[in-house]
Amino acid sequence: MKVLALTRYDKHAASSRYRFAQYIPYLRSQDIDIDLVPLLGSPRLTNDKAIDFFALRRMLAAYMARIRMLLRAKQDQYDLIWLQIEAFPWLPAGFELSLLKVKGSLPYVAEYDDAWFHRYDNHWSRFVRSLLGNKIGKIMAGACLVIAGNPYIANHARAAGAQRIEQVPTVIDLSLYPAVELARPAPQNRPFTVGWIGSQSTTRHLATLKECAQLFTAQHDVRFVAIGADPSLLAEMPIETRTWASATEVAEMQTFHVGIMPLPDTDFERGKCGFKLIQYMACGLPVIASPVGVNREIVEHGVNGFLASTPAEWLNALHTLSAHPDLRYKMGQMGRRKVEQQYCLQVTAPRMESLLRNSLHGFQR
Repeated sequence: MKVLALTRYDKHAASSRYRFAQYIPYLRSQDIDIDLVPLLGSPRLTNDKAIDFFALRRMLAAYMARIRMLLRAKQDQYDLIWLQIEAFPWLPAGFELSLLKVKGSLPYVAEYDDAWFHRYDNHWSRFVRSLLGNKIGKIMAGACLVIAGNPYIANHARAAGAQRIEQVPTVIDLSLYPAVELARPAPQNRPFTVGWIGSQSTTRHLATLKECAQLFTAQHDVRFVAIGADPSLLAEMPIETRTWASATEVAEMQTFHVGIMPLPDTDFERGKCGFKLIQYMACGLPVIASPVGVNREIVEHGVNGFLASTPAEWLNALHTLSAHPDLRYKMGQMGRRKVEQQYCLQVTAPRMESLLRNSLHGFQR
């Protein structure tokens, strides 16, 4: 089987890396040949606001290259297209579907790890909402399979009329999170460390805990650490920011005592896949998270962490975990076990192979 994976960015972007690239070695070992072809190359992870890929000339060249690739896909002996979100961002569904669903074209699987449809249907511009508001729904409806990262996305695909929908969470590779590191409780000869990992674009979520962090810091010997955050958005918070790097992210997280995921209860955030929680839990950490979207499935309140909505609940969870190292260790072990059972590549890779192979069954065009 030969599959053309059309992603937005290359493997340096988290969504392309975890939803596509990390599966390629296993799929190739099972005789599924994957060619991963990004539309826009590598985003500037150090400054999302300065991404220059959307300059008109570069975008036009990228779009033309993708058009040629779609027109040649069958000739190049591909059996299936594995599509991340959409083929052509900001262009109408009619244009995109004219290439994806033209007679004799290949079937495609559509993959979503975020509520990307809300980028259009909740856009501030009435023109964008009118032109593109139902675009992602149409892409979902035309796919032979929609792979959704969580129930929120799956429900949207169902309402859009998708033929077949399967849920696959965003997962980690256990080989990069060695369990040997979890054989002992976290060291006590250092400040209680509350950690967060994310990107510059999601730093605003962490900033919502400013008052809570200030109060907790005033009462405890504690260190707040943020990996990959935009320091300019955290200037008034007692927090240490560190640059994200794939080679060091696991080691950095293993210095935490607890991992946190604050999240506003908004349409787009309800479509998040809770990946940072999975990373923390793979490191054997207890977690504290907002009860938004799939977080309520990943976090079992009182078992592998706490769900917290109000500042008082956040403070109570932090107080409890700082005061009880044995509870932290127990919760961390429960979280690690859950990742081993549900949220790792070793579990989902065989399923992904089956989904791609079986996506062609019953397909007609």
